[in-house]
Amino acid sequence: MSENLNKLSGQGVAIWLDDISRERLRSGNLEQLIREKNVVGVTSNPTIFAAALAKGDAYDTQLHDLAVRGVDVGEAVRAVTTYDIRWAADVLRPVYDATNGVDGRVSLEVDPRLARETEKTVAEARALWWMVDRPNLHIKIPATVEGLPAITQALSEGISVNVTLIFSLERYRQVMDAWLTGLEAAQAKGLNLAAIESVASFFVSRVDTEIDKRLDAAGKPELKGKAGIANARLAFAAFEEVMASDRWKRLAAAGAHPQRPLWASTGVKNPEYSDTMYVDQLAVDGTVNTMPEKTLDASADHAQLTGDTVRPFYQDAWNTMSALREAGIDYDDVVKVLEDEGVDKFEVSWNELLESLSKKLAVVS
Repeated sequence: MSENLNKLSGQGVAIWLDDISRERLRSGNLEQLIREKNVVGVTSNPTIFAAALAKGDAYDTQLHDLAVRGVDVGEAVRAVTTYDIRWAADVLRPVYDATNGVDGRVSLEVDPRLARETEKTVAEARALWWMVDRPNLHIKIPATVEGLPAITQALSEGISVNVTLIFSLERYRQVMDAWLTGLEAAQAKGLNLAAIESVASFFVSRVDTEIDKRLDAAGKPELKGKAGIANARLAFAAFEEVMASDRWKRLAAAGAHPQRPLWASTGVKNPEYSDTMYVDQLAVDGTVNTMPEKTLDASADHAQLTGDTVRPFYQDAWNTMSALREAGIDYDDVVKVLEDEGVDKFEVSWNELLESLSKKLAVVS
């Protein structure tokens, strides 16, 4: 095992892999990463599935059977993705059992084309929860305005949720409110709160990518590469405020687990930056860091872990955000652009997945 990853886990950071594929499962690679690189969870998204389907022959047998049965492409996508998610959930089940259901989780996203439709998102979440039928599943629901009531409804029914595409501090606070409301409704129904898990995926590198571009245009390069980490640190401060609230303490007393902040989009986009910066500078207990394999390997090799790199830096984070405002960066516009782009990108990937699957169904039939 990697000394660096052991240290990160020892600090209370759950290491999840931001990738899944049939080949990774078939080869035993996921088990290996659990054993050797402290991986205790898996996240997926439409882009990851589109990439997985484009490589190798791991899906051919299932695709042949789907084609023979005349299954339409929409149901074929559900069949293919839920198969992988079930398999990964079973691989991670020992982790789930050992951590009392906190880790050992696998995330599956609702159709991103439904991101602006509350009722359809809830219906899709129910369908996927039923199809996978594993207690260590997370259903990914985007943190759009329309997604917020869907998050509450899903949690109120006992469906564990990974809230995705969070960019702004205001929206994150709304997400936490939606989560608390969902747990309160579940409690009113007599559901076991300890069985309902949730994480809130706060995106990091995409914030830097967008703001860095604007800083170049404003002639303020000295502020580049600071916004994503500052934004995430302030998100953790907001999380701690909620954890100190009476509202949360009542739910905790009833057995509920915290909705851990999950650092997403932690693959560094700018080669001028350290490839482990979103690991090194966001190391704090009670969080999840979901990493592409490239970032996982880099962290195993040369992460620079120096203890808690979030709580002691709240004032630095506020100073950074103030400097960005003074440089003319419109934070509200940035996060709106990022949310819209995030939804659009996943829709594009979903359509690519549908198109690729259609072609493969035609070939194998």
